[in-house]
Amino acid sequence: MSQDIIHVYFMPGMAASSLIFENIKLPENQFQMHMLEWIMPSENETIEHYSKRMTEHIKHENVVLIGVSFGGIIVQEMSKLIKLRKLIVVSSIKTKHELPKRMKLARITKAYKIMPTSLVNNIDALAKYTFGKTIKKRIALYRKYLSVTNKQYIDWALKQVICWNQDKSIPEAIHIHGEKDAVFPHRCLGDCITVKGGTHVMIINKYKWFNENLPKLILDEDLA
Repeated sequence: MSQDIIHVYFMPGMAASSLIFENIKLPENQFQMHMLEWIMPSENETIEHYSKRMTEHIKHENVVLIGVSFGGIIVQEMSKLIKLRKLIVVSSIKTKHELPKRMKLARITKAYKIMPTSLVNNIDALAKYTFGKTIKKRIALYRKYLSVTNKQYIDWALKQVICWNQDKSIPEAIHIHGEKDAVFPHRCLGDCITVKGGTHVMIINKYKWFNENLPKLILDEDLA
């Protein structure tokens, strides 16, 4: 029976812990969920090398990889190294062309080099950059989910997002995106499954949509 179980690995967004998936529930008779966590990058480590290290945490074959935001970029890089059953990216981008204008400008001007320092010790600023526009009452929520505030990691992660050099999308990637995403605006994106009313944190507050539809996407069933 266990050989029929589909193993699903989840990668959180930038600086976030796997707690963002705490409300995601998949049928236990069909799926087994595994949570990935951020590991510390070495100085000047490439995203390719980092992603190769992340694949060492995949303990099964033919798995489903699901990544949110920057985690969506990482799982796309991981998919180039291991055979997958499904690749699903949420609230993320599939190529450098889908970056919003402000991030493309930061890439050209290298402004990302001076941004991280102030973000590390300012939970509100970091939350805004990671999750989009913030509201004060949500800071406690961000404190719960943002677990990595190490300067070296933040410096590295921001650079990898802004300087990601993916020119063409991976054909197999299933892209799920919220129509009200403030970090990666929906208008910047190519083909994707649009979640009505979804924001950059919809994995948290639209979890019912994911609980209903992730099994269908994994099993190639039609969405309602």
